[in-house]
Amino acid sequence: MNELVGPLHVVGAGLLGTSVGLAAQRAGIEVWLSDANHEHVRTASGLGAGRPAPDEGVAQLTVVAVPPDAIAEAVVEALERGGVVTDVGSVKGLPLDRVSDHVDEELLGRYVGSHPMAGSERSGPLAATAALFDGRPWAITPHVHSAPAAVELVEALVRVCGAEAIRLSPVEHDRAVARTSHLPHLLAVLTAGQLADAQPEHLSMSGQGVRDVTRIAAGDPDLWGQIVRANQAAVTELLRDVQEDLSRLVDVLGKGDADALAEILSRGVDGTQAIPGKHGGPAIATASVFVSVPDHPGELARLFADVGEIGVNIEDLHIDHDPGRPVGLVELVVQDTAAESLREALETREWLTHR
Repeated sequence: MNELVGPLHVVGAGLLGTSVGLAAQRAGIEVWLSDANHEHVRTASGLGAGRPAPDEGVAQLTVVAVPPDAIAEAVVEALERGGVVTDVGSVKGLPLDRVSDHVDEELLGRYVGSHPMAGSERSGPLAATAALFDGRPWAITPHVHSAPAAVELVEALVRVCGAEAIRLSPVEHDRAVARTSHLPHLLAVLTAGQLADAQPEHLSMSGQGVRDVTRIAAGDPDLWGQIVRANQAAVTELLRDVQEDLSRLVDVLGKGDADALAEILSRGVDGTQAIPGKHGGPAIATASVFVSVPDHPGELARLFADVGEIGVNIEDLHIDHDPGRPVGLVELVVQDTAAESLREALETREWLTHR
């Protein structure tokens, strides 16, 4: 097995690159950092993600973590310096095609694309954390010329970062992220766009639902423009499917067809149930317990401590802030068989619950 011992060269000291550096440093691996923005290198170095890359020397592995439009050029430069090269961009097919146009098969064999399914609507090195990838899926996308030793080294990087490796072809990867990441982002953008010019009285009705749907729309427009353009074919195909679904929904509403509307809504439920459960396992049946929590320090901690003493595991959590009252409505998602007993136990501890 090809182990990662270093040095590790991270090209691009933003959120992902700095997080890779922090994770590698946590494992005792020497990290070199470089970025077109020297302030990013200084910040990432100050956070403990590594040190500025030396002018000479060959890294065992180079991780390219630059914006999508710059990936291919950075990968080619890294291959020419030597060592194995991966990138962490969210699209794999287009960069591979561009790199293939500029290097021979020997150099191409040292390139293995990859993509950690982790991130944030925040960007830059200050948003980075060594725990960003812990337990997250990380796709590894070998191509036909990838050397086995190079693939093993990228898998070693994934282990060092605490993620779970998934092997996909570049084509299958791009289809997968179009469905699970790029399409949801665009639909969130379209929904959020409907709020931009809304009347203040309408926006005062905002609840947790609209926050859930639009949260990811706050991502960097320039970065997401590059991502979507790079995966244009797969995203366009899915958007056409959604366009057909939307046209059907408009038609169903116009006709007042209750049965057809129920079918559409039920398919949405089926889709949510198809998403893997916690830790990638099968989804479990859950129910929600709603609790009013005063909006001042220590109340959430008290609620969590009470739930822990009751002995119920929280599967998920949502908080809806009531604009009209100094309380928040906390939704505790628990296994369905535990919901009623949890609700009753919380009420005995003088928590106000809602059904």
